[in-house]
Amino acid sequence: MTLTKDLFDTLAQWDTPTICNALELVVPERRGHGFTIQPFTTLRPEMAPIVGLARTARIRAAAPDPRGQRPRDPYYEYIAKADLPTVVVIEDLDPEPGIGAFWGEVNTAIHKGLGARGVVTSGSFRDAPDSAPGFQVMGGKVGPSHAHVHVVDFGGTVSVHGMETSHDDLIHADQHGAVVIPHDAAAKLPEAVDLIAQREAVILAAARAEDFNIDKLKAAMKGAAEIH
Repeated sequence: MTLTKDLFDTLAQWDTPTICNALELVVPERRGHGFTIQPFTTLRPEMAPIVGLARTARIRAAAPDPRGQRPRDPYYEYIAKADLPTVVVIEDLDPEPGIGAFWGEVNTAIHKGLGARGVVTSGSFRDAPDSAPGFQVMGGKVGPSHAHVHVVDFGGTVSVHGMETSHDDLIHADQHGAVVIPHDAAAKLPEAVDLIAQREAVILAAARAEDFNIDKLKAAMKGAAEIH
């Protein structure tokens, strides 16, 4: 399956719960996993969903890097190597994630400039008013300090709030959480979204009518089920 920026922009029209609903039709075996299951603190809840290829990393902040101070150039080079928009997914390995914030005014500006649309992390973020405009941050918490935050490794598989993510996975995220979209399912989602919308429209129209009752609900549910 060839992924394109246009497809990413199309998928960003719908919120993440809608994408999860569509995935239940397209890849029903994914119904119970592949998405976050713990809440986030979202920098910009009103912002449109972000869609992009995953760039993964793991961090720690509670203590200094035992390897000594290390340059971040290799990590930033990894973030920059992408032909399509990205979403950074970072796992905080500390026993209490979020002691030190990797994300703030500087890193949001850097990552936005390198093509990332946002970050999904179990760690913390800070500098909320000064973070790069249009860059979404979904973190485990907000905190004041970066403490000893450092990148442990990058490019591998990470787990953030119950969602396992590998390099180049397709991520869809908004204020509700995040989900991994299988590449071969991405292009099938718009049709699935349309089908679900048609079915829901029948039920919602009935439920919002002044004469709504249980018999009309049953009829509406039957009518919705007949839409293919």
